[in-house]
Amino acid sequence: MSPTDDGRSRVLRRVQISSLATCVPPRVLTNADLERMVDTSNEWILQRTGVRERHIADDDVATSDLAAEAAQGAIEQAHLTPTDIEFLVVGTTTPDTFFPSTACLVQDKIGAKGAWGFDLGAACSGFTYSLTTAVQMVAAGAHDHALAIGADVMSRIINYEDRTTCVIFGDGAGAVVVSPAVDPALRVIDFAHEVDGSGGQALRMPAGGSRLPASHETVDQRLHYVHQDGAAVFKFAVRKTGEISRRILDRNRLQASDVDLFVSHQANRRIIMAAADQLGLPEEKVVINIDRFGNTTGATIPLALADALAAGRLKKGDLVLLASVGAGFTVGAVLLRWAY
Repeated sequence: MSPTDDGRSRVLRRVQISSLATCVPPRVLTNADLERMVDTSNEWILQRTGVRERHIADDDVATSDLAAEAAQGAIEQAHLTPTDIEFLVVGTTTPDTFFPSTACLVQDKIGAKGAWGFDLGAACSGFTYSLTTAVQMVAAGAHDHALAIGADVMSRIINYEDRTTCVIFGDGAGAVVVSPAVDPALRVIDFAHEVDGSGGQALRMPAGGSRLPASHETVDQRLHYVHQDGAAVFKFAVRKTGEISRRILDRNRLQASDVDLFVSHQANRRIIMAAADQLGLPEEKVVINIDRFGNTTGATIPLALADALAAGRLKKGDLVLLASVGAGFTVGAVLLRWAY
């Protein structure tokens, strides 16, 4: 173990992302479709969010189904078998059920016998938090191969009569396998996370938990849907995405110009570009695919990474900065060198 500049201890074992796979349901909901459902327009949606379309799961498809398909793809790409996976963590806001956890369901669906794991609730920061958790398990030497998954079926908790939220969200999943680094230079370098619970009221689903359990009244009042103070969330997200990104770069004595690819949570195109401008990052270093998927909450970062890989924008050795802000508020950043 060796101390870092901020006084934490770090194990010597280096960890890499060995593979990545994603899954989105085939059904697409376009802005034109939403124009027929709610008082909105394609122009209004594009101007405020940057979303053109989003994928929506069929009624018989749950979060664990999308997560399991992404996980299976990641395991195959890593040239492993499900029994090689010893730990999995699922970042999700929309678990199949309160219990059993979605992680338990995914473990069974993919046949990861002997693996253990749990769900992690960090809303739109679900993937960065899950990735950090899985990396630390491998870094500590507890396990050799772990799955970090971000998956959500947000369409189940969206009120399609509320134009301020229904235009934003979509459904999807992404998974990565993390393993000991083959090349010590190509690894997950560092992470930074924080929470600010004082912002909890700005983005929440009011009912369904122990504070306000389901009743006729909560259903009638539509309290089982996402409720958002858009202006408050926007301001916090812009400020904190920039701050957390700058913090992790400074801690590792890096400049924004050293970053090859900036992959932010895909909540809103204006948020992403405002944060990139704060950091001095040109648009060609920023991944934006919210136009095709909307905000899939825990899945946005793996979906963006997959698009960058497919387009040849993400290459072995690239310095990649991941950043997220979510309900809670939760904030996260992960810095890594891409390993394949």
